[in-house]
Amino acid sequence: MNEKIFALDIGTRSVVGIILEKNGDQFQVKDLIALEHKERSMLDGQIHDVLSVAGVIKEVKEKLEEKHGSLKKVCVAAAGRALKTQQTKSVKSIENQPMMGEEDILHLELSAVQKAQYELARSEEEEDSTSYYCVGYSVLHYHLDGEEIGSLIDQQGKEASVEIIATFLPKIVVESLISALQRADLEMDALTLEPIAAIHVLIPKSMRRLNVALVDIGAGTSDIAITNYGTVTAYGMVPVAGDEITEALSDQYLLDFPKAEEVKRKLSPSETVKMVDILGFETELSYNEVVESIAPAIDKLARSICEEILRLNLKTPQAVMLVGGGSLTPELTKKIADMLELPANRVAVRGTEAIQNLQKSDIVPEGPAFVTPIGIAIAAKENPVHYISVHVNERTIRLFDLKQLTVGDCLLSAGIEINKLYGKPGMAFTITLNEKHMTIPGTFGTPPKILLNGEEASLKDPIEHGQHIQVERGRDGHSPEISIEELVGEVPSLNVILNGKTHRVDSQIFVNGHLAEKHDMIQDRDRIQIKSPGTIRHFLEMTDHTHYIKDHKPFTLYVNQNKVKLNAQVVSITLNGRDAQLNDPIKHNDQLNIHTCTSVPLKDVLTFLEMDISEKIPVMFESEEIVLTKPKISVFRDGTKLDENDPVFPGDQLFTKEHDAEPFIFQDIFRYIDLNLTDMNGKRFKLFINGEEGGFSDQIAPGDELKIVWQDSVTMKDKS
Repeated sequence: MNEKIFALDIGTRSVVGIILEKNGDQFQVKDLIALEHKERSMLDGQIHDVLSVAGVIKEVKEKLEEKHGSLKKVCVAAAGRALKTQQTKSVKSIENQPMMGEEDILHLELSAVQKAQYELARSEEEEDSTSYYCVGYSVLHYHLDGEEIGSLIDQQGKEASVEIIATFLPKIVVESLISALQRADLEMDALTLEPIAAIHVLIPKSMRRLNVALVDIGAGTSDIAITNYGTVTAYGMVPVAGDEITEALSDQYLLDFPKAEEVKRKLSPSETVKMVDILGFETELSYNEVVESIAPAIDKLARSICEEILRLNLKTPQAVMLVGGGSLTPELTKKIADMLELPANRVAVRGTEAIQNLQKSDIVPEGPAFVTPIGIAIAAKENPVHYISVHVNERTIRLFDLKQLTVGDCLLSAGIEINKLYGKPGMAFTITLNEKHMTIPGTFGTPPKILLNGEEASLKDPIEHGQHIQVERGRDGHSPEISIEELVGEVPSLNVILNGKTHRVDSQIFVNGHLAEKHDMIQDRDRIQIKSPGTIRHFLEMTDHTHYIKDHKPFTLYVNQNKVKLNAQVVSITLNGRDAQLNDPIKHNDQLNIHTCTSVPLKDVLTFLEMDISEKIPVMFESEEIVLTKPKISVFRDGTKLDENDPVFPGDQLFTKEHDAEPFIFQDIFRYIDLNLTDMNGKRFKLFINGEEGGFSDQIAPGDELKIVWQDSVTMKDKS
């Protein structure tokens, strides 16, 4: 017995009922009825008035029942124009994490799908994002650190992102469809999507590996489906279709809408067309004249279709198939081919005659208008879309089996936020190391644990009716556990030879001002300082020679209560034989010598102050130069008079006393010569200054020649 199939194509303008008989692998249309809606109860594929639509469905059903008996179950399709497409982007930080694998990328993609679902719900003013079924999605672009990349597998960087386009079917479309059928005393036997129906009968599975765009051009919208890689990869819709052409004819020739629709259908390249406008004037025009007058509207339709195809497919497809009454728009195939830069024979209108396994019948006219109704009947029976139920964390979820469903699809439908399944990274530490701020990241969170019927599964694993999914969120990471040595590496050390003795110096570690060990663990907000002997000062500090630093200052004392800084240093430093300062750098095996200056002679202090403690003049006596001195000032320390060779110490308080200025006289020479007058036995002498006779109190000057001449008494008497 041949099987009869009852199908309905519930469109925006009309409802088409069809009785299809299956005989083996062949199909034959036994009956077909089309009734227009009595009022505008459908809009863009969505039932707005269930009662009105149900009334038309019931009328179609009853007319068919008159010939074919009672009809209880029906195959229907959700309109392609009801599909919602949303494009969005999901971004994820991957800094310091291991290279990305397939599961990480799928997680990123599904997060983008869920984001698209939320954005769609918000744009449609829906409170619940799960009121949409995800029919499918396509990846448009991957990006790594802002640059487009072909694949994210095994990539590393700071930020990964994916841009996707996802297609959703509102649950209300299906629910309102079921409600209308129930009011017409019908039960939904099977469900399909209109684009899938047309593709099913025109593009067999063996051809779906080809990149083909199928466009169903109706009255108000043009529905688009893309095939590639053996499946349907994208769906789309543009709100431009056959009515645009009808309206253009109406505007151009002053025709009412029905007359303009009639003119459109009569257009033929081989015939002229007659029309009567609203004023009663009759006009007869050639095909080319009419087409030229409405060319802008045809261009708009072609351009809208091409732009949507390119948006969905990202490139020109290999071929384009047109179905639906609007596909007969004059010159449309040529314009689409030109705009997509395809050969003319790669864009074609396909009619019922192209449906495989369909026996010819006088009931169904050839042409593209009834491809979709027949496709609904065949596809809904051969490849129906069923509800399946799965359990996610003990909650029952119902999904439409529109494609190969995966664990990820179930989580989306359950409203589980996929981007929150992974454990959060542990809290990072912020520390200061040698006055520089740095961040130490915590450990990564673990991936979620997904069990499918008790066994570990991934987001991409397929699911079947009745299966149980258990999802456990990944564990959060923890704060870093790292020692000072692990952070900074080996702590440096060096050898320095100080005053002939070798000193080995290790760097010192200070944490928050306290001496620490290299094995100590770092805590958040620690202030860490690594003190390495980089300079002479650091070396002396780290070897307990700080007294050298303290005493490394100018030699300072006080003269008459005035502070005096000598050129000399209390501590003098040489590095490798050269004078050095405390802040000079020091290296491994450097020779460092430090000398302490505890005192200086008083004469050095007076010389620095340009003060003379005595006055001096040179004179000649008996052909020998003698330097005569006379004190100018006296220097006292604590009341004690100092000699010019006496030592002076840092911090000493010195006071000076000036003497009255007196000239040098001849008798001053006697303090510097040895003259024994006891042996003279009354001898007399004379004093000569520069050959002139003088006296003891005569003044002398620098360079004077002094002489004493002795004479006995007889000689002197004779002379007298």
